[in-house]
Amino acid sequence: MTAKHPETSAPTAQLYDRDYYLWLQETAQLLRNGEFARLDVENLVEEIESMGRSDKQAIESNLEVVLMHLLKYKYQPERRSNSWRFTLLEHRNRLTKAFRDSPSLRSYFGQTFDESYQQARKLAAAETGLPNETFPSESPFTPEQSLDADYLPE
Repeated sequence: MTAKHPETSAPTAQLYDRDYYLWLQETAQLLRNGEFARLDVENLVEEIESMGRSDKQAIESNLEVVLMHLLKYKYQPERRSNSWRFTLLEHRNRLTKAFRDSPSLRSYFGQTFDESYQQARKLAAAETGLPNETFPSESPFTPEQSLDADYLPE
């Protein structure tokens, strides 16, 4: 069931395709008002599921950046820079905030750690020009070390 938007007289499902922000605002208002029968349920469910996927992708992406920079830091000590340390701090902070806002994502972090390491290994090889074999096939860093703002491999 779709509702008519008061300004456009278009069903909310059509509004979703034409003006996403307005669709969000209307959907929020319908929820606040308890007008559940007027909700664009199909798109609402899709958006909620998408939010969960986005959160997981953000965990993977931030973890890959952290692991890649830890590898570069460990295997290219002569190129260490404040920029690398800043990147590590920034992406660790993003992970910490994600876990603070959604503690259940911490278990996903553990589940994706090994796969994220493999991707970080490829990224580190591509960025440094070093052969992929330079970097261990198993992560030399623990999940705890990857999150520890003070940890730097020496």
